[in-house]
Order: sequence, then structure tokens, then C-alpha cells
Amino acid sequence: MKKFLTTLLHRKYLPYVCAFFATCLVCFVGIVWFVCRLPASPLDKVSIPTSDAKLISKGEYIARLSDCAACHSVSEQQTFAGGLKMVTPLGAIFSTNITPDPELGIGMYSLGDFDRAVRMGVGHDGHRLYPAMPYPSYSKLSNEDVTALYAFFRYGLKPAHVPNKKNEIPIILNIRWPLAFWNLMFVPKKPYAEVKSQDKTWNRGAYLVEGAGHCGACHTPRNSVTMSEKGLDASSKTFLAGAAVDNWYAPSLRNGINKGLGKWSEADIYHFLKEGRNAHGVVFGSMADVFNNSTQFMSDEDLYAIAHYLKFLPADPKEDKEIWTYDAQTNQDNAKGSKLYAQRCGFCHGMDGKGKSPWIAPLAGPVSSLLRENLSSIDITLNGSPRVIANSMPDAYRMPSFRRQLSNEDIADILSYIRSSWGNHSEKVTAKEVAALRKETSSASPSITVLQVK
Repeated sequence: MKKFLTTLLHRKYLPYVCAFFATCLVCFVGIVWFVCRLPASPLDKVSIPTSDAKLISKGEYIARLSDCAACHSVSEQQTFAGGLKMVTPLGAIFSTNITPDPELGIGMYSLGDFDRAVRMGVGHDGHRLYPAMPYPSYSKLSNEDVTALYAFFRYGLKPAHVPNKKNEIPIILNIRWPLAFWNLMFVPKKPYAEVKSQDKTWNRGAYLVEGAGHCGACHTPRNSVTMSEKGLDASSKTFLAGAAVDNWYAPSLRNGINKGLGKWSEADIYHFLKEGRNAHGVVFGSMADVFNNSTQFMSDEDLYAIAHYLKFLPADPKEDKEIWTYDAQTNQDNAKGSKLYAQRCGFCHGMDGKGKSPWIAPLAGPVSSLLRENLSSIDITLNGSPRVIANSMPDAYRMPSFRRQLSNEDIADILSYIRSSWGNHSEKVTAKEVAALRKETSSASPSITVLQVK
């Protein structure tokens, strides 16, 4: 060792050694500066009046488009006061208080601070936000919409003095400075730019789907290592191609006949988002929250723009090798599943699997019956679905929970029967899969909950 140090410090090598350590020092200082810096916002020097009713009203609509209430609210306290638990691969994250409370909310945020949080994932004090907050999508919001959103949250809401809950992420994994590099690699740097080759309606739909609506946060598959979305816009074949999220499977929104929206017209998409149902299905699971708090409040023009854009996205031809067509034949080899279906499901969904359109979803031919992934089928059978509330009226046909009435084997038999009857051609469900999800989930609340944004 002594000989090595002597050689290293020899006059011949000393300049190279010094240069090496100087380079390391510069790199270290550069990294520290990069991860600790507060990014500049184009809105840093913009000021807005505190009583601009028109701007606040626009911000309220942007909040609906962005579905802020669904994540930043729990039913037992004021809307936007935070506290919702979100399970991630790293651990549990709790949404924060975004009311204008000066101590516990965003009451001390400037417009620039707000912009950094929403579009860049950087908090008021410079800490990095976890991308459970969909800022990779919100980065596409326009300056005007972010300004309106800020006006609503700062001047259109009452402050709620509700403490934020501590995240349940293990030590080391809760270190946030590496997120600065994650943001550098995976977060768009500029707001949405219109595609000149497309019409106004398409561009509005793209802005809503890719940006405010952050549809990709659930419906786009993620890289298993970086947890970044594999696609952020229509140029990617993986964008909105379907993904597992929070014990549900968010299906493809591309135009696959079996596993996407290929059978849906633009009008079908409109009715699904506006009314919570159409001839092909009814909103359930996490999508029920999106409908209850967001899409039903969108303008018809915006909903048709979304539908127009989604119908543009091509299918993956590899996904639809065997096109589904209705077949009255059922799986007679699954006698137990057939009997349980008749007892527990047939009255509502029909012995023919066709449901009662548009009130009760069909089980013959929906995406959930044709996917390899069975998370949604298991979850809704185990736990039921939240109430769908349209125009302040709760749905009378809520899917109930069967976790107490049916064993893991019973549910596996019923779902395997459904997934192999009426032309459905998907893999059977095992009792082991049901047991695993039973352990991780709980019944959906039957309560009637409407989150008031003001």
C-alpha cells in the first residue's frame, strides 16, 4: 500500500491524480447542486388577483378534469385535505393537504411554487414528490390552466387544518434526491404542443388524455425497474395499452377488438364517461371514483374530444388473435362453477351472460372476461364496487361484495366458468390467486359519497 501511494504521488503522476480528484469534486458539487436546486418556473414572476371569479371558476373545472379530489380526499374530512392511502411497490404513500391552510396545506405557495409541484414534482421546500402524483402527465398542462388551477386552490377553497400523514416507506427507499434524475429522464420538459397534422378536436382530446386526465398513469404499462410509464403519447405503441394498478387491471384504451375499445364507437365512449355506463359495461373499481369525481362533470365538447382521440389509437394486432363472438354454449365441464353462477350471478347478469343493458354489465364478451390478467374479475367479485353516483343520484344496481359468502374456491370456480362460456376464451382463475387478493384488499364501501370540490 505504501509503495502504491508513493508511486501515485510521484511527480510524474501527480498532475493526473490532481486532475482526477478535481474532476470528482466538480462532479460531486454539480450533482449536489442539481438535486438541491429549485427549478425555475415560467410563472415565478406572474401575479394574479385574489378575487377573479372567472379565473377561479376555470380552475375548478381544471381540477375536475385532473380529478384532484379523488386522490387528495377521504370521505370523513374536507375535500382536498389529503389522507388517502396509496399502495406502491415502495410502500404506502398518503396524499397531502392541498387546501390553502398556511401551515399544513399550500397557503404559503406562490404561483411558481405551485407550478413546480404540479408540473415538475418539486415541493415548496425543494423536496422531490413521489410520482404517485402524476406530474409526468401534468407537465403537459398549459401555463394558463396551471394559473387557473392555482387560483382555485388558493382563493376558491376554505383552508382545512388537517395534518399530513407520514408515508410508510422503509428507510433508504424513502430517500428522494434520486428522483431529480428520474425526473430528468422521464418527465416532459414542455407543455403540450399541438400536432399540426391533426384537427382541433383531436388536439383537445390529446391534451386531456395525455395531460389533465392523466389516463396513462393507470392505463399505461410501466418499466419494472424505473417504474416510469413506457409511453406518454400517441407516438408510443405501449401508451394506454393496459396495466395492473392497485389490485385492479386498467384495460387497454387502444382499439383492440377483444382487449380494448375496438367495439366501442365515439358515442359509446361519451356515454361511458358522462353516464357511467353503456351497452358494453358499467364503470367499476377505481374508474367509479374517476367517474364520480371527474368525467361526468366534463363538458360534452371535451368528452367527445377524448372519444375522438382514443378512437385514433391503433390496436396491437398480436393481442387479438381470436376475435370474440357470442356463443350460447357454456362450460359444462365446470359443474360447480355453473351451479354457483346460477345461484349468485344469473339473476342480475343473466343465464345467457348478456346482463341487462345499460344497467347491469354483460359478462359475455367484456374486456375483463377476455384478458389474461384476472385482477379486476377477482377484485370486483371479492369486494364489489363503489357506488356510481350520476347527477347526484346513487346507482341502484351496485355490484355487491361476495368475500363473506363465497370461499376462494367458489370464486375461482365461478370466474373460471364465466371466462370459458358464451364465447369467452381466457385462462381459468385459481383459488390461490383469489386468496392472495383477498389478503391484500377489503370490501368496497356501499356508502353514498359525493366529494364536493367547494
